[in-house]
Parts: sequence; structure tokens; C-alpha cells
Amino acid sequence: MAEVSTRPGALRLVLGDQLSDGLSALRDLDPAADQVLMAEVLDEATYVRHHKQKVALVLASMRKFAARLAAHGARVRYVRIDDPASTGSIAGELQRALGDGRFGRVVLTECGELRLAEALAAFALTSTVPVNVREDDRFLCSHDRFRRWAAGKSQLRMEFFYREMRRETGLLMAGREPAGGQWNYDKENRRKLPSGVRPPGRVRITPDAVTREAIRDVERLFPEHFGDTAAFAWPTTAEEAERIFVAFLTDILPGFGDWQDAMAEGQPWLWHGMISTSLNLGLLDPRDVCRRAAVEYEAGRAPLNAVEGFIRQILGWREFVRGIYWLKVPEYRVRNALAADRTLPEFYWTAATEMACVADAVRQTRAHAYAHHIQRLMVTGNLAMLLGVHPDAVDDWYMTVYADAFEWVEMPNTRGMATFADGGIVGSKPYAASGAYIDRMSDHCGGCRYDVKVKAGPRACPFNRLYWGFLERNRDRLRDNPRLAMPYRTLEGFGPVRRRELLEEAEACRHELGAVPRG
Repeated sequence: MAEVSTRPGALRLVLGDQLSDGLSALRDLDPAADQVLMAEVLDEATYVRHHKQKVALVLASMRKFAARLAAHGARVRYVRIDDPASTGSIAGELQRALGDGRFGRVVLTECGELRLAEALAAFALTSTVPVNVREDDRFLCSHDRFRRWAAGKSQLRMEFFYREMRRETGLLMAGREPAGGQWNYDKENRRKLPSGVRPPGRVRITPDAVTREAIRDVERLFPEHFGDTAAFAWPTTAEEAERIFVAFLTDILPGFGDWQDAMAEGQPWLWHGMISTSLNLGLLDPRDVCRRAAVEYEAGRAPLNAVEGFIRQILGWREFVRGIYWLKVPEYRVRNALAADRTLPEFYWTAATEMACVADAVRQTRAHAYAHHIQRLMVTGNLAMLLGVHPDAVDDWYMTVYADAFEWVEMPNTRGMATFADGGIVGSKPYAASGAYIDRMSDHCGGCRYDVKVKAGPRACPFNRLYWGFLERNRDRLRDNPRLAMPYRTLEGFGPVRRRELLEEAEACRHELGAVPRG
């Protein structure tokens, strides 16, 4: 029989994206005195109507992590999503647990989203016991470290942050210089997939009994949420995540550099890592992931452009957007630098559009709760920006549809990188592009109803119809951006009559696609 302590122990909270053995809230756990609280609550499942696969992923992963803790001797208080006694919120479940037990303090790891952080701060003010909030040191850059880096800078650019992180970690370094003599090999990572080249096979996880039960719970409780669950194959334990990552290192990483920006009809995975959900839930450790990728280069098993590009996504981009989020919220949440005011077209939910690239991205998003970064940035994000969709609607869509979406990582990507709503905090320019970019990086245009070579009219690719009108509409806001000097020189050369025609063409396209002024 397990020893039961007579002294008041700690109530230790573990959230659904904190499923790590080394979590700071668990570090000095006393199994005899302490209790771990894990709670599936309606607030977290419904503050946006998350994709069914995301909810099932979090529920299954939490249930398995709770069982893991219990198997190692921890006392776990676990609240199910349909528990009739549940308060429906994390703060409410903390208060209920304190009322049911004898505790001397609450211990938790800082949460990843401002919304929940504010709720937990309010709980702490009324708590009958002290609340100890610990740093989430699973990240490679602390909040204080990021603030020190950002202090005094007029522009916050990921590339320079990334270089400092490389120096601090020693990843892909030769002394104080980058391996290979360059910091960034992005220019080597923009190849279109040649006809006839097929992506490698992927390890997919067959849902076990616990995962199948979580899927059934989601279908029963949230039938109106977006997405399908039939193709669910996400890892839900550290061991499953490790299987996915090992297969990536050995079979996929060597080709990741060449093809990381490519898109192909009906090919959702290509050469991508498929580990973002595991990183964001805590099933994989980002330090370990980066270190092991670097070993593949050092051992000669993967080229530098592939390994550097992969590490940059984690050590650079993932850490950078988290830093930006916590540096800039809550004001960041309401930024709308381009005064975007349109609704999100219905086809973002239904895939009922004749734009081949958009339909393919939305279909696979519905089926898998996933699309890779170029689909998110240059297809769905680029289109939303060209249409002038209000950033609140874009934020809501990305948070709803992707299994790896948590606000700290999603919002700087959408309100910053994809739509330029932050006015240049994250990116140095809007990533606006016509159909030529999609044609260059994919095979979508060959089978599309629209003609990527036509610039105007009903046969024209909508990206073409929208591009110049977007620039004209935002002329006063963007024309002084040095990275847009060339397109604005071209636009000026068109003359006022042609510019007015381009604006009218874009306006007609916006209405045809269903991006109408918000009521």
C-alpha cells in the first residue's frame, strides 16, 4: 500500500499541452503527499470550435499521460469531459479540488495562452492557499531572455534572433561561425516537386482503445465541430511521437531541404516532419529534436540545407513567435494594420471552390487537421490577405482547423506572417503573391478551372485578379516598404486609369468569392 503523508501536500496542475515527464510543475513531486490534477473541461474544448481531431488528440493524450503518471506512483485526480460534477473550467476544477482535499499550495507551470493565464491569475487572487507558477522551461528561450534580446530594437527579425540561438545552443556551429559558412540555406529549399517524384511513405499511428474512446466522446459531445475523425493517426504518447520522429530522421529528413516548400495535389505530408502536434503537446522535447537532427548532418546522413531548414523551424521560428506573442499581447490581438474588413468566404470551411490549390488545402485540413507551412502561408493565408478578410476571422479559422494550433504559435503566424495585420512586427513585408508563385511551387494550376496565365476576367486565376488591387488598395500603407519597392514602381507605371481598373477587378473578385464587408 502506498504511503500517505499526514502533512498538507501540493495540488499540481498539468494542462493538456503540458504532457512532459520533465514538466516544471512535477519536478519535485512527492507521491505520498501531492496530488496531480488533470481536467478535460468544456471551456478549453469550445472557446473556439476546435477541429474534432484536435479535441480527440488532446483528450487521448491527457488520458494516457495520466495513466503514465499513476503507473509511476503519482496520485492523479482526473476529470473527464462529461463528468456531471465538472465546473467546466480549469480554474473551477482547481477550486473544486481544493475543496475536496487538504493542500498547502497549488503548483503549476505557466500556461501558453493569455486567455487561460488571466483566468489562472484571477484564481490565484482568491485561492485559499499560495499558488506557485513556474517557468515553462521546455522552451529554449525564456520570456526574460526574449525580452532582453528585443530590448531597444526598432525591428524584431527572426533571422537575427535565430543566429543568437544558434550561438547559445551550439547547434550547427563551427566555433563561433555557422556550419558550412552560412546561417540560412532557405534559397536552396524552394524546389518544385518534379513530375513523377513521389513522396516517401509515412509512419501513421493506428488509434488504440483509449484513442478510439476519445474519438467517440468527441463525435458524441461535439458533433457540430469542424472536421472528420476517420483518418485520425496522430501520436498520443511520447513513445508514439518518438516512432514518428525516428522515421522522419531516417527516411524523410534527407529530402526535407529540397522539397519543404513544394505543394502537390492530394499529397498532404510530402517531406514534412509531422511532429508539430507532439512538440506543442509536450510529447517531444524541442532541444532533443534539434540536437538529433544536427547529428544526422554531422554523421553525413542528411545534407546541411535540410537539417538547417528543419532546425530553423524549431529553434528559430517556433521560439521567435512564442517570444513575440508574450511580448506583444494583449494589444497584439487587436492589430489590423491593413484595415481588413471582409468576411471569410464559406469555402474555407467547405472546400467548395474551383480554385484547385485552395480546395486541396481545405479538403486535407478537414480530413487531417493539418496543412504544411506553405499551404498555410501562401495559399489560405495569402488569399485571406488579398481578399481583405478581417484578422479576427482569420485567427478564428486557423485556431479552429489545425491540430497543432495554440494561440501563442497561431496568432503571430496568422496576424503577423500570413496577413500582415501586425504591420510588420513579425515579417518585414506582406507575403502577397499572385498565381505565379503557386504555379511555380505546385502542380495545382495544371488541373485548375482558372487559368494562371490570365490576369483579369472570369477565367483568370483569382490570385492574379486580387494581387494588384491589394497593392493599390493599401498603397498609402505599404508603398514606403523597401521590400515592396519594385511592385510599387510597376504599379505607378500603370497610370491612374489602369490602377483604378485593377482596383475594380479586385473588388469584383472579392464579391464573387464571398468576401463581403462585415455587417
